[in-house]
Amino acid sequence: MTSTATPTASLNKFEKLKAEKDGLAVKAQLEEFARIGWEAMDETDREHRLKWLGVFFRPVTPGKFMMRLRLPNGIITSNQMRALGEVLQRYGSDGYGDITTRQNIQLRGIRIEDLPEIFQKFRQVGLTSVQSGMDNVRNITGSPVAGLEAGELFDTRELCNQLQDTITNNGEGNKAFSNLPRKFNIAIAGCRDNSVHAEINDLAFIPAYKNDQFGFNIIVGGFFSAKRCDAAIPLDAWVVPEDVIDVSRAILEVYRDQGLRANRQKARLMWLIDEMGIENFRAEVEKYLGRPMSPAAPKDEIDWDKRDHIGIYQQKQPGLKYVGLHVPVGRLLAGDMFDLARLAEVYGGSEIRLTVEQNVIIPNIPDSRLTQFLAEPLLEKFSTNPEPLTRTVVSCTGAQFCNFALIETKNRAIALIKELEAELTMPKPVRIHWTGCPNSCGQPQVADIGLMGTKVRKNGKTVEGADIYMGGTVGKEAHLGNCVQKSVPCEDLKPVLMNLLIENFGAEKK
Repeated sequence: MTSTATPTASLNKFEKLKAEKDGLAVKAQLEEFARIGWEAMDETDREHRLKWLGVFFRPVTPGKFMMRLRLPNGIITSNQMRALGEVLQRYGSDGYGDITTRQNIQLRGIRIEDLPEIFQKFRQVGLTSVQSGMDNVRNITGSPVAGLEAGELFDTRELCNQLQDTITNNGEGNKAFSNLPRKFNIAIAGCRDNSVHAEINDLAFIPAYKNDQFGFNIIVGGFFSAKRCDAAIPLDAWVVPEDVIDVSRAILEVYRDQGLRANRQKARLMWLIDEMGIENFRAEVEKYLGRPMSPAAPKDEIDWDKRDHIGIYQQKQPGLKYVGLHVPVGRLLAGDMFDLARLAEVYGGSEIRLTVEQNVIIPNIPDSRLTQFLAEPLLEKFSTNPEPLTRTVVSCTGAQFCNFALIETKNRAIALIKELEAELTMPKPVRIHWTGCPNSCGQPQVADIGLMGTKVRKNGKTVEGADIYMGGTVGKEAHLGNCVQKSVPCEDLKPVLMNLLIENFGAEKK
């Protein structure tokens, strides 16, 4: 299809920088960047184009970059995890790895001088970070227990890998998909519990049977932004697994060629669907696909409550267990990565899974080794049975490392949860999500209680605060929550949250 890109005169500054030089072009300049250092780099290369390689300049830690991996379906091998630990090991107090809400890992403290060596290490163990930032398709999420769960409907692993390889040219970079109007999220669900939060993706494939044949219903347009948040809507299309890649490509091409580019705040897929209408958008996808799509199946198969996979579970393979470990707010040190790699090798099949709740799963543990595994010291830090509020807390990076964040989140979240658990008895887990700004990386709209960072006035001073969201539901009847209280100073959050937990979730004071 012929591109129908917006005329240059109406382009915003990001479209102009992409028109001047494709983001992937900086891949050939890594040795130069390492030689001259970050301060001597072209500002646009440093602060924007490096994101096409998954390298992010962070003004709050000048000279120390963030690096975002691509881990389709949230699966990483022990060799790969060990390699990430080795990268972090040299960076001292800034050397953190964060599990993200897209089953991914971000590394912090990276120096530009080390990039060539880091990329070489990645190649040796089969890792890539290409096209993981800016206007690209982000990490492809899939069911975290794919291939393990006895009740699963489809093993999503191979499709997630194939889709990533298509979009990134097998991890080398693909200019066909490196200039989208904005970022784009894709999820493929294979289980009955919506473990990928399908409704918040630009494109998601939901398991559904049609005439006794397995396939996927398609939903499109879900996203969070500072300007607008929307759940995905039905495309009225059903595809067999063999067509997922072609249909994904067609949808991406329509978005690439016809997506709105003049106003960056209106550049996500849902804005294009609004402009075209869902029927016309579907028809355009069929044109790019070159064939009609079957109408959606009458119902999908998401009929279980949402699970977090923390704990000990029987696999469909006889005699094997998978064990879900709670990683507080997803933060890993280099030593944690080495320990996880060792545990996966010694007790499992040298594989580690990540979840959208920022936790870790070690699969393929023989029943005969389980007791010994559970006695490992790391499980004192990463529990299989955490307290109810600790179990479900999720947090974005926060102001410690992110220049967009208006408040600190991770450290505050852990501290406040501990205070609440010291004073309350909880009958069940309550999902509390923290995000540092309206970009909603911490996904407060899908939480029981969501906290969105903001600046507020108290006693004549500007202080850190939060807007409170409630009512987000995940699982079989997923929908987004709404803001119920604005501008609560963070120092006043504890009594407010206590009241919400008591009045709405059955908490009792100890």
